[in-house]
Order: sequence, then structure tokens, then C-alpha cells
Amino acid sequence: MIRTATPADVPVIHALVRELADYEKALHEAKATEAQLHDALFGERPAAYAHIAVDDTTGEPVGFALWFLNFSTWRGVHGIYLEDLYVRPTARGAGHGKALLTELARICVERGYQRLEWSVLDWNAPSIAFYESLGARPQDEWTVYRLTDEALAELGRPV
Repeated sequence: MIRTATPADVPVIHALVRELADYEKALHEAKATEAQLHDALFGERPAAYAHIAVDDTTGEPVGFALWFLNFSTWRGVHGIYLEDLYVRPTARGAGHGKALLTELARICVERGYQRLEWSVLDWNAPSIAFYESLGARPQDEWTVYRLTDEALAELGRPV
């Protein structure tokens, strides 16, 4: 079962984010706090949204999708950018990941959004195979760039 996250889910979302970071061999980069996640998801001006996958038998959270709106100047409409999708290893293979993506696709269709996009690490062969089995295709002509830490501070420093 998939449900929209509530403020009470913030601790489990935080834990799942940290599990995902550990899986991606980057736990040291996962610095978000529960308070930051709460503000981003449920603050005065929410910047992101989340859905929770729960085990149908126990009702316990086993995964999540955290996403935000993007905008295509070429299409002239919003889309969804999926920041994180994670299902706990013990719950994989039971359809939770597909159910989360299906819910986001449903939101796109319902609201007239024309894109559902995300990134995947190039070494994550199981996820790549899963995404391609759903009809997703890599955008291999594009390279992601990122500014963080000192480089971001330097570029953004007032002149």
C-alpha cells in the first residue's frame, strides 16, 4: 500500500534517507536533520513531497519516494523530479518500488505533468534493470553537474 506521508512519518523518512545513503556508499554526505525534512515537507512553504510504502500485512513503512516539482520550458508544464526512491532490502521484490513509481505516474497523468524524471547511479544495475522494465529510458546525452560546499560558497559569495 502507498500513502501520502504525514508529519508523523518524518522520523522514518529520515531513517530511510540514511539507509539509502548507506546503500549508495555515501552515508557521510547525508546531513539532513529531521527538522529540515519536516520543514521541507510540511513547513510554511513545502518544497518537497513524500509517499510511504507500507507492508500490507504489518502496516510498517518499508520504503519511500521523495519528490518535488520541476518545470519544462520545452513542454510548458510541470513534471516530477524523484529525488529519492528506496525500499528496504527485506521488502524488495514485493512490488513496493513499482507501486511508488505508479503513484507518481498517476499524479503526473492526473495533473497534466508530462515528465517523471530521476537519476540513478551507473553502478546500480538492479535498479537500472527495474526502471527499464517499466519503460524508463536513460538520458545519456546529458551529464549532471553539481556545485556544493566550498565551490558553491565561492561562486555565490557577494562581490
